[in-house]
Amino acid sequence: MSEASARYGLDDLLTLMAVLRDTDQGCPWDVKQDWDSIVPHTLEEAYEVADAIERRAFDELPGELGDLLFQVVYYSQFAREEGRFDFHDVVDVLTAKMVARHPHVFPEGTLESRRPVGVSADEVETAGVKTRWEALKAQERETRQAVSVLDDVPRTLPALSRGAKLSKRAARVGFEWPDAQGVYDKIREELAEVEEAAVHQDADHVREEIGDLLFAVTNLARRFDVDPERALREANGKFERRFRHVESALAERGYSLEASSLDEMERHWQAAKRRETSVS
Repeated sequence: MSEASARYGLDDLLTLMAVLRDTDQGCPWDVKQDWDSIVPHTLEEAYEVADAIERRAFDELPGELGDLLFQVVYYSQFAREEGRFDFHDVVDVLTAKMVARHPHVFPEGTLESRRPVGVSADEVETAGVKTRWEALKAQERETRQAVSVLDDVPRTLPALSRGAKLSKRAARVGFEWPDAQGVYDKIREELAEVEEAAVHQDADHVREEIGDLLFAVTNLARRFDVDPERALREANGKFERRFRHVESALAERGYSLEASSLDEMERHWQAAKRRETSVS
């Protein structure tokens, strides 16, 4: 096999990163990076993976997943240079953790162990699996000497996702409405408080109350097992499609948005809604 046709492997990727970070022969940009400077790139790459999946752009996905993997390799290189750990430690810790969290798959706690032949995955009780998973995660938090059940919810998560995770953690220990009606009532209460703050034209208070309203909505999403981040992304996409339809419909008639009335824009908006409904 020629060098041009050879497929690169994981060791090649690790070598690539080491060379990029070499102070004598590496890339000046890569050499300057540190733990903090790479974080924004990591978040961006994760979103690009999610975007490719939602668009079903599977031809783009290997590249996007590679970019995300490169972030892990980057952090591992920083750690290796500082004598903390390396990429192989990351793989080892991850594999050990996943084996421990799946005793229904690896009953002896080793990667080589398996469920008895004849017991299918469908026969494993789903709720029990979830309960064991949560118990094991709680045990891991205790090992890390966490002070609060909220301790390891990352602060860098998107706010909607973090809100849902915080409320989920609190709900596990009983801090929860008895039913969805309580969440509906809370949303109405928070909306009324937004309106009251707006009457007094207190910008800081309005921002605070809108935050409370959004947090209450994340609780509603959690109650129905809806990812609020995904729901909002889909709503953003729907708004964008419909608004673009309004723009193009007006342009076909020689009108601009600025020169059109709200009633006229609303008419085209409703047409876009009807078109989407008929297609679906």
